[in-house]
Parts: sequence; structure tokens; C-alpha cells
Amino acid sequence: MKARSLLAGLFTAGVAFAGLVSPAAAAPAPTDVEPMIVGGGNATEVYSFMASLQSTSGGHSCGGSLIKANWVVTAKHCGQPAQVRVGTTNRTSGGTVARVSRRIAHPSEDLAVLQLATSVSQAPIAIAADSGPAGTATRIIGWGQTCAPRGCGGAPITLQQLDTSIVADNRCTGIRGATEICTNNPGGRAGACYGDSGGPQIKKVGGVWQLIGATSRAGNNSSTCATGPSIYVDTVATAAWIRQNTGG
Repeated sequence: MKARSLLAGLFTAGVAFAGLVSPAAAAPAPTDVEPMIVGGGNATEVYSFMASLQSTSGGHSCGGSLIKANWVVTAKHCGQPAQVRVGTTNRTSGGTVARVSRRIAHPSEDLAVLQLATSVSQAPIAIAADSGPAGTATRIIGWGQTCAPRGCGGAPITLQQLDTSIVADNRCTGIRGATEICTNNPGGRAGACYGDSGGPQIKKVGGVWQLIGATSRAGNNSSTCATGPSIYVDTVATAAWIRQNTGG
């Protein structure tokens, strides 16, 4: 079972998933394009909490989730961006741009929180009470590469989304089941890609989106996106650390 209480405490291949890389790998250079969603479609709504991690010139590197007015959750391997753009489906316009003033990295998980220099007005997303068992319907969103082979394309302007689900841990290679989620690649050809790292995995609870995961790496040791399930850090299992480091 994947269900976890709040008290519970895409790419392991060792290659940069430009937004989906091994947690042990160095943060991608600012010119690298992080992974994107393959096989998804344009966002059907504005996700107020969705963040694009960017360079000072606005170049996209990773995704993130606004959890408080001045805090964003993302993947540790994404490093510290210069700024974030929050609350728009267009990574080049709209929403709010805020400078990143501080980064706190989790000591053992591919997770980090970014403090913003100024608060934003967009509504943050709540961390769910549990991530859910295998079979739980979820959605992933991001500006990652929309074609499968690494380097086949750049980050799309329009935010992408994909409906997927949690699958059994044994579908993912090298997963830490207590703190990570194995997420399906629908039809064997859809999923997170370079540029999606750090971005949210969400599920609906009472008609409202709640956060359960942050994109980490591929679950099949392949540098070609969406050829296997992906691994997400479980933000429910790490909620205590997140709250401790963002002021409760």
C-alpha cells in the first residue's frame, strides 16, 4: 500500500534528465533544457501553484509547486534558480515572477524548498494527507520536453499535463518505497521528461487538487523519456521536513 499519513516521515540512469536527473548528479547547467511531459496535452486550466524555475533571462530549467506565499517545493537536483514564474500556463508571460533568495536541500531525498524574496498572490497547493495506494489516479504537469529522445526538442511555451496513476513500487528500478512514488507511463509511451523535474504530481480530493509528489527521475534507467514509469519524491512522506523548513 502507498497510503501514508502526514506523520510519515525521472532518472536514476545517472544521466541529466534536464529536469529529470539522478539525485546524485550535478545540477544541470542553465543552458540545459530540463525534461518535459511526453504524450500529454496543453493544460486545461490555470494551476495557481505551478512554478517554472528560471534563469535571470527567463530560461526554463525545472518545475516546482508553490506551497506557501513565499515557498516552492522542487527537486534537489534542479539546484537554485535565479527566479520563478508562478501561476500561468505560459512560461514566458503571465502569473508572477519572484526572485529566489534561499534554497534548502533535503539531506537524503531528491527534494528542496526555495524561499522567494517576495510573497506572491497566487493560491498555494496543500500537501495531501496521503499519497494513495497503487491505482490512485493522479496528474502530472510541466514544461518538459514533449518528445522522447534526449535533446529532441526544447521546453514548450504552453504548460503540459498528463493524467496517469500510481503503480506498484516493483515497477520502478531503484525506488525507495517509503519516500518515493512509482508513477505509470500510460500506454508505455507517455510520462515526464527533461524539464519536468521538480514539478508536481497531484490528485483531486473533494474536487480540489492536492500535492503528492515532486518529479525526480526515470524508473527504468533509460535516458529516453516515457519508456517506463517515473519516480517521484513523496511530498506526503516528507511533509514534516517540508513544514519544518518553511515555517510550519
